[in-house]
Amino acid sequence: MQRTFQRIATGTTAVIALAAGSLALASPSTAAAPSASSTASFSATATLAGYNNLGLTRTQARGVQCFLNTSIYTNIAEDGYLGSASWKAMQAFLNRAWNQKLAVDGNPGPATIRGLQYFLKNGNWGYTGALDGIAGPGTQAAFARFGSAGYKQFC
Repeated sequence: MQRTFQRIATGTTAVIALAAGSLALASPSTAAAPSASSTASFSATATLAGYNNLGLTRTQARGVQCFLNTSIYTNIAEDGYLGSASWKAMQAFLNRAWNQKLAVDGNPGPATIRGLQYFLKNGNWGYTGALDGIAGPGTQAAFARFGSAGYKQFC
């Protein structure tokens, strides 16, 4: 009985210590309760981290990067993180192959998302939504299909 109590006490202490340590290291926005702006915080965090995979797994993102590297104009790291170089390559691809007029700035903003949606819709990747520049669930699902196919074919 005493050994069971010791295990419970030790386990509880470890959980409390980990939680306290996590909160102590967290910034105020991370420690706060989720709110309506938590999606905006996630996007800002991903951008601050230097990449924005739009919901793709690292494997799917690598598939996108492997596909982009098939162009003679592109030579990006295939690390599974869609950073500025990956988004510049995607913008250049969308301009070149899909007649988009995007700034090649590495920022996956609304114009780039609209261009990506155009490609995902007209390239038969299953996107059926509006070209609204919002990377919602439909955009993310179609982009994931594209990334998975790119990984299987080019990586």
